[in-house]
Amino acid sequence: MLRRSLLLLFLALTACKEEKSRAISETPVTFTREATAQIYKGDSLLVDQLEIEIAETPYERQTGLMYRESMKQDQGMWFIFEEEAPRAFYMKNTLIALDILYADKHGRIVSIVKNATPFDKASLPSKYPAKYVLELNAGTADLWNISIQDSIAVKRMDDGK
Repeated sequence: MLRRSLLLLFLALTACKEEKSRAISETPVTFTREATAQIYKGDSLLVDQLEIEIAETPYERQTGLMYRESMKQDQGMWFIFEEEAPRAFYMKNTLIALDILYADKHGRIVSIVKNATPFDKASLPSKYPAKYVLELNAGTADLWNISIQDSIAVKRMDDGK
């Protein structure tokens, strides 16, 4: 009798838990324009007015573009780290293919990973230490002819930095 009561209690609790989980709705993660960026090849402007979302807190850097269903061609995410160091990203929970541009403390591109595969958990390291990382839609680096030694300049919307 006690076993039957415990079984019924367990089933009731499980049913309540399932009902609660069905009530939760997912909110899509959307792009927030926080800055603009320009990419230069030497002194020549290569890309103008790229819209940027900034990831600078540990949580923002860890989450990055995960769970995003799409990103416009003129958008990207700019990761800011406290210091220049070896960096490696991965594509776990990332739904869109990306180009990953690693930049040094001066904004000079030191390494590029092209066409990073969605959901891939493999490490995608920079060849040299980086302080910044710019993620763009896959194929953008080739489309815009971005290469090592090009530089990225970012200007925040809020304070002009």
